[in-house]
Order: sequence, then structure tokens, then C-alpha cells
Amino acid sequence: MVVCFLIHTVGAVGALSPCESRVLYSRVFGVEEEDEELSGELEPEKRRLARKERLGVVARQVRSAVCLSREASGSVCVEAVLGEEAVALGEAECGVLSLGRGEPFAGPSVALWLGVQAMAFTMVCQPHENLLLAEGTLRNLTRHCLEELRLLGTGSEVLLKSDRVDAMLQRLLPHGQLLFLNNRFAQNLDKELSSYMSK
Repeated sequence: MVVCFLIHTVGAVGALSPCESRVLYSRVFGVEEEDEELSGELEPEKRRLARKERLGVVARQVRSAVCLSREASGSVCVEAVLGEEAVALGEAECGVLSLGRGEPFAGPSVALWLGVQAMAFTMVCQPHENLLLAEGTLRNLTRHCLEELRLLGTGSEVLLKSDRVDAMLQRLLPHGQLLFLNNRFAQNLDKELSSYMSK
């Protein structure tokens, strides 16, 4: 099962320093064991802040991994323009991080990430998940986000389009479950998503 999905920054954006990462979108699937333990101890606002901090820890670790990957490969981040989403996705860095117990989730987990321009798309899974299937799902989600939401364009705001990301996740990653898709089913999902996004 997928624990969470994040879209966050990995480069210097606006008022952020190069060492910071801002979570633009997050979705947590299922109830965290830590949340159940703390539900009686903390009030809802403090629980929300604790969850936000755990997601921030993942975003910072992925930002470090993306920066190290770019530095090691010697690649330079060239800004793509609107309409070049496929090129940007093809040149995206990808990787896997192992997150130990308590770093930041209750159990061990695996974070798969895709660094596209100044953004990263991260999917945190349980360690027993099929990582090839998870990577394919992450690439598919990233492609849809880039194409349908025009995230590479100037002035695009993921924060204002969260309902569209939710709709994509509902269809491509229902309740955090990875789906095995054949070509016909994937094409039908693509048509369904395109018709929803055009509304």
C-alpha cells in the first residue's frame, strides 16, 4: 500500500533558500499508527502539525537526494516551457530512498521520487510493495500532473488545483492501492481523466 503522495519543491523557488523544500500538495492514505497512538494525547491541530512535519522530513530527504543525484551526474536543470512536458519527464531524475522505522513514519517505508525541474513527485510505499509497479504509477501520475495541470508553465499553482490532483489519485491510486493496468484499461483511464480535466 502507498503511505503518501507528495508534490514539493527541490530548488530555489521564490522566497525559499536553496536548502529549503516546500510541500505543495500532500495526500496521506490510511490511518498512521502514530496518529492512532496520539489521537487521545494531542488535540487535532497539534496532530495536523505533527503530520505536516513528518511530510516535511520526507520532502527534505528527497530534496537532498535529488540535489546529490544532479550533482553526481553533472546535469544542469534547464527550464522547460509549456508544451515540453514529455521532454521534461524523459530527462527527470529518479531514485529510491529507504526510510527506517520512525523516519518519519511508524514502520519502515520506501520513498520513490521523480525530480522534474524545480519540483519533485514522491510516493512513499510500504517496503513489501512492487517497486517497478510503484515507479510506473509514479511516472504516470507525474505525466498527468505535468500535462493536465500545466505545472511547467509560469504562474501555475498546484495549491489551487488540488481537487484535480485528488481526482487523478482517486482513479490511478484508489485508496493508496497500486493497480496493475493493461493497455486498454490504461487508455480508458487516460480518456476518463482527460474528460474530467477539460470540465
